[in-house]
Order: sequence, then C-alpha cells, then structure tokens
Amino acid sequence: MKHRIALTIGPASFRIGAAWRAPVARLAALYHDYPAPPGGIADFTVRLDPVRPWRRYIRPSIHITGDHGLADAAPMALAHGLLAAEMGMNLQMALGWRRHLLLHAACVEKDGRALLMTGESGSGKSTLAAMLGERGWRFMGDEFALLDPATGAVHAFPRLISLKNSAIAAMEAQVADAARFGPLLRGTAKGDIRHLRPRADAIARMDRPATPALLLFPRYGQPVDIRPVDPGECFMRLTQASTNYTALGEAGFDCLSRFVQTIPAQAIDFPDGNSALALVDDLWNALR
Repeated sequence: MKHRIALTIGPASFRIGAAWRAPVARLAALYHDYPAPPGGIADFTVRLDPVRPWRRYIRPSIHITGDHGLADAAPMALAHGLLAAEMGMNLQMALGWRRHLLLHAACVEKDGRALLMTGESGSGKSTLAAMLGERGWRFMGDEFALLDPATGAVHAFPRLISLKNSAIAAMEAQVADAARFGPLLRGTAKGDIRHLRPRADAIARMDRPATPALLLFPRYGQPVDIRPVDPGECFMRLTQASTNYTALGEAGFDCLSRFVQTIPAQAIDFPDGNSALALVDDLWNALR
C-alpha cells in the first residue's frame, strides 16, 4: 500500500492503504484528532486498490478490499475515495467485529445515558444525531452502536458523520468551523454526501461507554407523531439491524433480550429538524 494511515475509532482500530494519495490525505485531514492504534497494531486492514492495474491512471476506479470484503461490490470513482475508505471501515466492522453486539444505529449521550436511534437509510437518524451533537450531547456514532454483551453498556464508534443531500446544508448552517467538513461528493449511489468530523469532545471521550436509556425509531418527512414500540417488535427490528447478531449466538440473544426488556422504545415521525429536536427533548425529559 503506497499511501496509508492508521487510526483508532472507539474500541476498533484500522490500517487504511490506497494506491492513490488523495483518499489518504483526506482521511488524514479529517481524522487528525484520532489516536493511532495501540502498539501500532490495527484490528482491521482496508485497501483501496485499482480494479485493474491500468485503472490506477486511466479513468481511476477503486475496488474496496481488506480483511473482509464483498467480491461483487461495485467499483467506485477515485473522486469518491473518501467515501470508499469509510465504507471499507464499516465493512470490516460489519463482517469481522465480535467483541460487541453491533446495531445499525446512531447514538448520542448526555449525563452518562445514551439515546439510540435506528431506522432505514433516509430515516433521519444521522442528521438528528449530528444536530444533537452540536447541542450539548456527546456524539457516539451514526453507523454502529456497540452493545457490551457482559454489561449492557453502549460503546462509542464516532467515525465521520455521513450527511446526505438536504442534511448537508442544514448542518453547514449550524457548524461554523468549515475545517470539520470533508469535500462535497456529488453523484454517489445515495446522492450528494459530505462528511462532518465530530466535535473534539466526542473524540476525546470516545473510550467512555454509556448506559442505554432510550431507543427511538425515527422517520423523517411525516407529520409529527409518537408511538410506543413493544419489546417484541423491538427485538425483531433490532435483529434485522444487527450485522453480527447471529454470529454472537447465545451471547447476542441474551444481550438483545435484556436490552429490549429494559429500554423504553418509541417510534417518532417528524417533518423537519426542529420538530425532531423538540420530540427528543420531550421524550428525554419524561425519563427523569
């Protein structure tokens, strides 16, 4: 790997290499506050290689490989190299992590208690987590929430926040430090994407777990509504939102069972960010 970088995100560490300088330079700029892997040894390796040797120079095209990969994954344009690196890290976690139960969820923390939000792409969980992270909450991640099977605590995985389409302008209006934003990536499979580095306090405290206190199933673009979600439905939906539930076996079942039986859950609909923030405030204050 001609160009490479190593970094730690929460309990996981990565070594990322590329045939091109640009993706690694962008990672280095946005992840400059993140520590190196302990002892210099990373949990996972991510490689950004050309699809064919000549595609390093002619119509450059990236194939994501590493310790874990998908043979039929579509190649990506070099202009989307930062996104390819982020996808590569997420892929390693999804296919290879076994220390925690992984939930595809955004997570924020306040006063030692965690709010988890899960839903399909476009549900608004990443944007809502990013907005809360600028309003006194600690951002813990927008891709994975890591549940400890032994303690039930949730551990942070605060990688770059992936903002999509209209969420980009919404967060640009709220974050004054332009250096926290990555380049605008146009024309990806999910539209326009721009990455946002979490606040410095979220990075400095990413080794501190929190106690889960509330689970939300957000849905953006609907009139305001709140509906309780019973434990049985939560369990079913969270098994579908976990990439390693089956691999963990009995430990995963026990962990998820305890979670849904002890953590209140609500489905919330909202038409805009301000409505979502108001709903979160009301539900969070009701826990006290």
